[in-house]
Amino acid sequence: MVENKVPKSIQVIDIDAYSPPLIASRIDKVALVKAKLSFTQTLLLGILAGVYIAIGAQFATFVISDSTLHFGLNSLIAGIVFSLGLMLVVVGGSELFTGNCLIIMGYISKRITMREMLNNWTISYIGNLIGSLTMVCWMYKTHQFEFFHNMVGAKALLIANTKVNLPFSAALARGVLCNSMVCLAIWLCFSGRSVADKLLSIVFPIGGFVASGFEHCVANMYFIPIGVVLKKHPEVVAAAEKMAGKTLDLSQLTWKGFFINNLVPVTLGNIVGGVILVGIMFWLVYLRPHISLSFNVKQDFFHDK
Repeated sequence: MVENKVPKSIQVIDIDAYSPPLIASRIDKVALVKAKLSFTQTLLLGILAGVYIAIGAQFATFVISDSTLHFGLNSLIAGIVFSLGLMLVVVGGSELFTGNCLIIMGYISKRITMREMLNNWTISYIGNLIGSLTMVCWMYKTHQFEFFHNMVGAKALLIANTKVNLPFSAALARGVLCNSMVCLAIWLCFSGRSVADKLLSIVFPIGGFVASGFEHCVANMYFIPIGVVLKKHPEVVAAAEKMAGKTLDLSQLTWKGFFINNLVPVTLGNIVGGVILVGIMFWLVYLRPHISLSFNVKQDFFHDK
């Protein structure tokens, strides 16, 4: 009789998504890595992030410039296309100010100092602005705004003008909701174990915030300046008025309107949404010291390594 040979132990490979407690732990550790980047590294990676988000913004503008679909469906398509920007940011490892609001978790856990956190935010924000404005220059040089009888430029102009005419409270509230969704997209990315996981997890949160009309400060660093530049082209203004079906008041579409009317309230809202609604809330749930033991038990149970 032949004895069956069965291995005494079988190693189980965990291929499931990371659990929420593990996601929180990973983000907590990443905060330390980001805080230790040099000024030059943070700035250059911030510039790249600004470029990547601007690529998504111009892509979305181009795709919906001549669409005759229902407003909601048209907005959804714009959002899905725009998600390319965050995909490039996540996979490329660049420094996006709005996503970096999550490093508040590292500060609360005392992995990084307040100064290190604020340095990261400030440098990445400046880098994002430089990268976005660089893309405005490049896109202007392409003359893409002239495509489809200036319809691409007209759509860009309408988007920019709408943003600078938002009331302060509306811009602030839309900024809060926007970055809560952006940071949730980053949170979902940390749950994935492959590039495909990360890309898929980005689409709906980002598509959702764009389709819902929420405001992202880095995206607006492209959307509004390109409108300010195109405002000087009478043929683009005429196409925009034809598209809108009315005479446009472009008095607020200026650099002052960009910074004061939109960038200030939207940035403040983005900070509140990312820091409080996502970062601090998840830290309280998953990383607060007095409950860490219970979550460690759960981690061991569900993710036996």
